[in-house]
Amino acid sequence: MKYVIVIPDGCADEPIEALGGKTPLQAASVPAMDRIAATGASALSNNTPAHLPAGSEVANLCLFGYDPDQYFTGRAPLEAAASGITLGKHDFAVRCNLVTIEDQVMVDFTADHISTEESRQLLAAAGEALLGTEGGRFEFVPGVSYRNLLIYRGDDNTPAPFSSETRSTAPHDLTDLSVTDDFPRGPGSDLLVRLMNGSADVFADHPVNQARQAAGKRPATHVWLWGLGGAPSMPTFEERFGVRGTMITAVDLLRGIAALAGWPRIEVEGATGYLDTDYAAKGAAAIKALDQYDLVCVHVEAPDEASHEGRHDAKIEALEQIDRHIVGPLAEALAGHGDHRILVTPDHPTFCSTKKHTHGMVPLVMAGTGIESDSQTTYDEIAAAASGRRFDHGWDLMDAFIRR
Repeated sequence: MKYVIVIPDGCADEPIEALGGKTPLQAASVPAMDRIAATGASALSNNTPAHLPAGSEVANLCLFGYDPDQYFTGRAPLEAAASGITLGKHDFAVRCNLVTIEDQVMVDFTADHISTEESRQLLAAAGEALLGTEGGRFEFVPGVSYRNLLIYRGDDNTPAPFSSETRSTAPHDLTDLSVTDDFPRGPGSDLLVRLMNGSADVFADHPVNQARQAAGKRPATHVWLWGLGGAPSMPTFEERFGVRGTMITAVDLLRGIAALAGWPRIEVEGATGYLDTDYAAKGAAAIKALDQYDLVCVHVEAPDEASHEGRHDAKIEALEQIDRHIVGPLAEALAGHGDHRILVTPDHPTFCSTKKHTHGMVPLVMAGTGIESDSQTTYDEIAAAASGRRFDHGWDLMDAFIRR
């Protein structure tokens, strides 16, 4: 049996007045997804339990069949795994965004999609200026663009000052909002706040920001520290389901989950994690991977990025590109591999109106060998709700997709 999972990140939405009361999924032309709905089964799934963050870290663990109450320790440790960083029992990883804050308002959680090289230079300056007073236990680890990490190394004599009670707020949930009341709080938060405030002084007149402003780009004004946690431990996907998988993504969070699940990652040239990603290259890489792996997962960040920018038109365009260049070709290729199943589902909803991730059900469609067709003929939130099928615990979905 061959399996394909396509994740159009954050594509679930609410009706939008400018779209005549339709959701972006309803407004988009997605014939390949609709064919899967017509030949297979639709459902709703809750991947974001109300007591946990409504983000990709929790939602994708759920989607892949892992109960977050058992396996989730924080977002940053998952991203650390993507970089091959091993965390000891006294270590903590902290997600580090480069952001633009003006007059205490989160203007841009990506610092105008700062480049990876610019980010490296700014973090190097912040590390030199701010981390020397912390006993050598902190280290900034550059990632891709605005997405980076801060690692704390503890030991038996100096355990981390943080705990599961340390709270933080994702910067993408603060877009256009005041940050005054959303700095880290709880155990060890004073250290994080000191670094965040200190970064503003380091970045203010840095040559990188001077050049960005001269070019008409937003500066990176601060590091924003959030999503911290200790070392995760989870069984591999193959141990749980007996299926050997691989991941195609441009996002470190999904790379990290894949690493912990025991999946190798396929890096695709032109995959950016943004609206300009090379959809066709991702689709072609996935088709090729079917010859080697039992399961191929393709994650596409673009719909989520469009939602964070409040651009329903860009979200529709991203969905149509995913349908045309990934879902359609993959569904056609699967037919040549004998028994097969395909699943299309976002991880969580991201509303264009609020520019935020949100809790709630997401629509999914699955089709293929052994999956009985229902009466739905389109893939969208309304059709999925009308199916009457629900996965109230999102981690039950994968068992149904793989085994039942």
